[in-house]
Amino acid sequence: MTDNPASSGRRLSGHVCLVAGASRGLGRGIARALGEAGATVVVTGRSSEAGPRTDQRQETFEDAAREVELAGGKGYPYRCDHIQEREVDQLVSWALRRFGRLDCVVDAVWGGNEGYDGERYPDGSAFGTPFWRRPVARLGQSFESGVYAQLLLARAVAPAMVQMRKGLIVTVSFDTATYLGDAFYDLAKAAMNRLTLAMGQELRPFGVTALALSPGHVLTERVRDAGMAEETTETPLYAGRAVVALAGDPDVARHAGTVLHVADLARAYGFTDQDGTQPARFTIPG
Repeated sequence: MTDNPASSGRRLSGHVCLVAGASRGLGRGIARALGEAGATVVVTGRSSEAGPRTDQRQETFEDAAREVELAGGKGYPYRCDHIQEREVDQLVSWALRRFGRLDCVVDAVWGGNEGYDGERYPDGSAFGTPFWRRPVARLGQSFESGVYAQLLLARAVAPAMVQMRKGLIVTVSFDTATYLGDAFYDLAKAAMNRLTLAMGQELRPFGVTALALSPGHVLTERVRDAGMAEETTETPLYAGRAVVALAGDPDVARHAGTVLHVADLARAYGFTDQDGTQPARFTIPG
């Protein structure tokens, strides 16, 4: 069994992090892992104890902030709809006023699966339905909650990081070197990865690193409730510990603009998933 450096001491104590889209899923696991490492974490989402919840789900960003605290960090909940430019700008302005800087920003926003019940989307199509049989609106939703949300957050935080000449921006995406099995999902993730490449190139001269993270088949709450738990390969904490390792790496700039597999990072940095194992790289069945 490999030691887990994310929990061996407070390696990110003093770091100020922001995890967007952390009410549930990968964002929540990443926020928790940053808490394990002693970081201060601003946790954002739309599903709140005091207001509407996405798909009427029970998880909230306040819950996620409490998990950060229980893990050993400092959690700060903040409601934000990440496809609304004004709300994103207000979030970043608040964080900079409150903490003075942002060392690591993680974009785990993704609304492309909203309304999916494990078999069908609300429009009646399924994952992998041929593109000519699907309503085009689904593509628009995937782009808006993927690449557009990614761009809004990155352009809001970049000026402060450029001024500091340091910072890490991580986008949760998926490797698109091979076809992902669904035209709309594949297009959205490919666009996100291309934006990561562009951000990496343009931010590198200023000491800021932008990269993308490619997890496996993750046991999120939505996947569990859809009855697909047995098909999963890892938990959200695995990706979270990858972020911790990257945030603590003084040479992280070598990864600028690239898409990194969580499983590869686990072997390179020596961290494990929640159960102490190191799940192998996930590949799309084809």
